[in-house]
Amino acid sequence: MKYIDIIKNGISKENPTFVLMLGMCPTLATTTSAINGMSMGLATMAVLICTNFVISLIKQLTPDKVRIPVFIVVIAAFVTILQMVIKAYLPDVDKALGLFIPLIVVNCIILGRAEAFACKNTPLASLFDGIGIGLGFTLALTLLGMLRELLGAGMLFGFKLLPETYNVLLFILPPGAFITLGFLIAIVNKIKKQ
Repeated sequence: MKYIDIIKNGISKENPTFVLMLGMCPTLATTTSAINGMSMGLATMAVLICTNFVISLIKQLTPDKVRIPVFIVVIAAFVTILQMVIKAYLPDVDKALGLFIPLIVVNCIILGRAEAFACKNTPLASLFDGIGIGLGFTLALTLLGMLRELLGAGMLFGFKLLPETYNVLLFILPPGAFITLGFLIAIVNKIKKQ
């Protein structure tokens, strides 16, 4: 039951987007559509799970003086593997996310979880923390992408739902990301207070 609580914690109490306000660059830049948001979330989650697990395994071997550089090297290794897999098997995702895949290396969510959780807990608990935080991030990006795509293009996951007369281009543009995220954070805060 403990591991379920770790996952729930990542989705609600420590949601990287809506609660901790981490990873705002990919959150705002890649969520022009639901599929892009979901793809970025899943890519980040894959790196987060692998990184948490490996860092938890090597925490006793890593001297404190080089802890952060070691974490960055581990993260960069998994991001490189992920980028190669995406380029080989998902060229459309690679084209849509472009530069944001390699930027996962410097995503503060991953380094933050390595420092706050993985280097202090067991490998299995760290794996579940990666799943929980990754799911929270993926759900947030997918929801943000769904709303922006629906309001800005009248589509959802590429399927046309609304006629063009109802589209508001603002939501596909960068200001629309800020507006939509602001409303979602307000809604999440309202729900948490009740």
